[in-house]
Amino acid sequence: MGKIGGGVLLGLTTTPAAAGNGLPPLEALASLAHHGLLRPYLRQWLLAEALAEESISEADRHQALLQFAQRHRLSNPEALERFRLAQVLTPEGLALQVELPVRLRRHCERLYLPKAEARFLERKQQLDRVVYSLLRLQDGGLARELYFRLQDGEASFADLAAEHAEGPERSTRGIVGPVPLTQAHPQLVERLRTAPPGEVQEPFQIDQWWLLFRVESLTPASFDASMALQMSQELFEQWLDQEVEARLVQLRPALLAAPAPQAR
Repeated sequence: MGKIGGGVLLGLTTTPAAAGNGLPPLEALASLAHHGLLRPYLRQWLLAEALAEESISEADRHQALLQFAQRHRLSNPEALERFRLAQVLTPEGLALQVELPVRLRRHCERLYLPKAEARFLERKQQLDRVVYSLLRLQDGGLARELYFRLQDGEASFADLAAEHAEGPERSTRGIVGPVPLTQAHPQLVERLRTAPPGEVQEPFQIDQWWLLFRVESLTPASFDASMALQMSQELFEQWLDQEVEARLVQLRPALLAAPAPQAR
């Protein structure tokens, strides 16, 4: 049995679907809508339409196939063929799945990379990442007592969190992250942004909770090649969401007027 990647496999010399191929008949769309599948279908259809115009090299196809096989643990052409049949894919459909990541990257680089830095500057504060120790309690008096124990070096944050924390951080011995800075409660975010790393902060209250925390590290986001690609992909996702909504607006009157699909 040959290994995957040793040449043309299953005829996966992609012939992209022609743009403007058109949507299925109204009856089929009504059935998708009836089962709550119209939005994801439109998203995938528009994605395929947008990426069909991207040309990729044979080297790109070869690399995409190797990565696809590795991701799905397909060690040879026979395993890939079994996968194709199990997923009810034509060779062209399988090629679309295999090549989607590289086509997506090419598309985002071609159309959205010039706008990536502006997107990054808009989102920078949301992209900064933080690691911090956290301890949540409902007893304000106990929170203050534990704060003084930490200040005096009588106990470690990890041990106190494992013993006293009443939030999910108990299972991680108080450690949260690395996570985007803005993932925390807005009142905690501002404190995380300004607190000196390594210093336990006095307990403060949010709703019914008293919080003790210590910033372990704060990593500002930087605009490198990886971030540029992430921002360009976000812009493409934004375009895709808008296009899906526009198609739904166009289709909604006809779909609402269509007879309900009959069970068979």
